[in-house]
Amino acid sequence: MASVRVDPAAAPSWLVPLLRVAGTATTDELSRHDIAPPATGARRAAVLVLFGETTEHGPDLLLQERAGGLRDHAGQVSFPGGGREPTDDGPVDTALREAAEETGLDPAGVVPLALLPELFIPPSGFRVTPVLAHWRDPVAVAPVDPAETATVVRVPVAELADPGHRFLVRHPSGWVGPAFEVAGMVVWGFTGGLVDSLLRMGGWERPWSGGPTRDLDRAWVDARQRSRSAR
Repeated sequence: MASVRVDPAAAPSWLVPLLRVAGTATTDELSRHDIAPPATGARRAAVLVLFGETTEHGPDLLLQERAGGLRDHAGQVSFPGGGREPTDDGPVDTALREAAEETGLDPAGVVPLALLPELFIPPSGFRVTPVLAHWRDPVAVAPVDPAETATVVRVPVAELADPGHRFLVRHPSGWVGPAFEVAGMVVWGFTGGLVDSLLRMGGWERPWSGGPTRDLDRAWVDARQRSRSAR
């Protein structure tokens, strides 16, 4: 696709506070991983942090649950995105291309607003650039390839900010970080940490206790059970 540039001036008024802070954000403010990337060998990637808005629910974020058979981050909830291809002209192209391939969105309806600092994900060895964007013209989205994407959902920011949906998750390795239970899913890891930072930077964060701490596997079981009960 043709090169696409970011345009922060195109942001709707409700995204301006986030963009003001995002412009000076550091990697320490965005990521809970304290491992520096290797000098060579790390793969470049980008994710699309896509904010939309509905009359009923207000601002929302586009998230997806990755298929369980993938090599990297199988079964995890993530922003649409992936590794850079040789034909991509920078992280914006990568994020839009991958999002279209995974969710079926139309890149023409997405307005890229800003790039966040590149973040390193130790488990997969990716150096990821989050691309903040506004969904100017939303379309219906769904998994394009079930072998790659299990679920695609627009999650209201108000649900993510609700203290009742927030907790700390403990990975079997002992790692502990912020998490969210929304739409029958557990948002944790790289995505959970970035969502936590975005809520704070955008002024959406609500006071919460910082807990409880739940084991990851148990959290997923509980989320699935609650989702089935609510249907």
